Amino acid sequence: MSHIVGLPYLLDIIVFLVVAAIVVPIFHRFKVSPVLGFLLAGVAIGPYGFAVIDNVQHVKDLAEFGVIFLLFLIGLELSFERLWTMRRWVFGLGSAQVTSAALVIGIIAWLWGNSVQASIVLGACLALSSTAVVMQLLSERGEFTSRLGRTVFGVLLFQDLAVVPILVLVTVFGSATGASLLPSLGLAAGKAVLAIAAIIVLGRIILRPLFHLVAGTRIPELFVALTLLAIIGTAVLTGLSGLSMALGAFLAGLLIAETEFRHQVEIDIQPFKGLLLGVFFLSIGMAIDLSAVADQIFWTAASVAGLIGIKTVLASGLCLTFGLTRSLAVQVGLYLSQAGEFALVIVSLAVVLDVLPSATGQFMLIVTSLTMVITPFLTTGAKYLGGLLSDAELAGQLGPAASGQDKTAEQETAGLEGHVIIAGFGRVGQTVAALLQRQKVPFVALDLDAQRIKACRQEGLPVFYGDARRADMFAKAGAEQAAAVVFTLDDPQAASRAVQNFHHRWPDVRIYARARDSAASDNLSDIGADHVFPETIESSLQLSGQLLAGLGFPGPTVDALIDQVRRQEYTPVQSVIEATGNKADVSSKDDQT
Repeated sequence: MSHIVGLPYLLDIIVFLVVAAIVVPIFHRFKVSPVLGFLLAGVAIGPYGFAVIDNVQHVKDLAEFGVIFLLFLIGLELSFERLWTMRRWVFGLGSAQVTSAALVIGIIAWLWGNSVQASIVLGACLALSSTAVVMQLLSERGEFTSRLGRTVFGVLLFQDLAVVPILVLVTVFGSATGASLLPSLGLAAGKAVLAIAAIIVLGRIILRPLFHLVAGTRIPELFVALTLLAIIGTAVLTGLSGLSMALGAFLAGLLIAETEFRHQVEIDIQPFKGLLLGVFFLSIGMAIDLSAVADQIFWTAASVAGLIGIKTVLASGLCLTFGLTRSLAVQVGLYLSQAGEFALVIVSLAVVLDVLPSATGQFMLIVTSLTMVITPFLTTGAKYLGGLLSDAELAGQLGPAASGQDKTAEQETAGLEGHVIIAGFGRVGQTVAALLQRQKVPFVALDLDAQRIKACRQEGLPVFYGDARRADMFAKAGAEQAAAVVFTLDDPQAASRAVQNFHHRWPDVRIYARARDSAASDNLSDIGADHVFPETIESSLQLSGQLLAGLGFPGPTVDALIDQVRRQEYTPVQSVIEATGNKADVSSKDDQT
């Protein structure tokens, strides 16, 4: 039925668009992740539900592009420099998580009667988590730049890199030439390194001039076409080299992130990513055979619970050894507890090559899909459990021995560079943080309000108890590597002392400060603040601007006047008007219209 009126996949596409138009608004209204909606809709319309779409493979072919576009946008939000700053989490925690989980799961599979080769494959592929599901949930909840988001992403990135040797293992096992395992792995690793190096070198030489050429035409369609070519072309190249196509898309994102076109590219690609990821989640739900689940309900439930429990415990324990707090470690563990989309690919390939028995493969496909379906619930539970654990941690931080909190802030910024420190997390600090999150800029905040800190920690925000007047608190927050610091303190004396102490120790870090009035502004500028914004005067300027606009004065005239005031460092409006001889400019709106 999916091939009608001469157009393949037409019915599939129509059904998907109907589901997207209905599911997303409903789940959005109830503040539930659309990911869960697509997964449940897939179960309903798939071959094991009402069979509206009876060929899952058709949907999977299209769904693969969703993962490709997701990895591209992830690469676009990073850079090679920022990736290097995450090396501790990518190659340290990531490699430890994959190795330990693969070992434990593989041993259990072997004890359950599987062959050594089948056990190795099951352990390796089930150690991987779902990049598509987890990154979508982090993005929806605004947690991508939080400590939780950065840690989870670092592990997921290593898992994506690990897909290549795992696929090679399956292929070698399927060829029944075990003696050639090490040479085959070495050859595959050499090809991977050469392919990645070639893509990076050619991309840096070709991409920027091409984008400049196409941008010069001022034809939006050509710009989008070139972007799609860069994504799909790089993905195909890595696929032909035996690597993951998603890895190629990630490299393309990293390359474009270094150019001045990254923001336009992100805007153009976002709708493609959203729709194609919806198809991917739909395909996962369609692969779940409810009758098979019902026939083996006990073993299916036990396997799902066991897999989630093993991966949560291992990942959480490793996070603790890497210096994360208990609340954050548990949240990371639950975010990484499911099996992923690459497990579906690897298990399917292993069945085709007779490395896995068909019955075992089908069972593991169902288990993998179910763990992905319940991931939105797990991450919601992770947030609640993390909040409970953070209560005890916060209580320790507010006690006489505050050094425990200092250690936490230091752990939060380990390996972090180019972040912003916010001193004071009231209404102004929270507004600044919200804007930074929208632009994927990492930040760490300090505050003295225990209840506010508790609420923010429950939301996954990197807010810590600390006195901004103490320079050593900023040292723990990574001031040496910070791009800027923002002081939003309401107390003029506290703000003055905090700015002075900070500037004395880190004179090269730019300081942005909020001041109550012009006198406080002058004082903060004198002691080292680079940019000061008097709150009362700024609000009066905005009010005056709205008033003049409402009275009919032209927008450019109003903007010019307000900008002139700001350039004069917020000197009184009347003195600016007199100094510039612009009394006549604002004396009569009729003269301006």
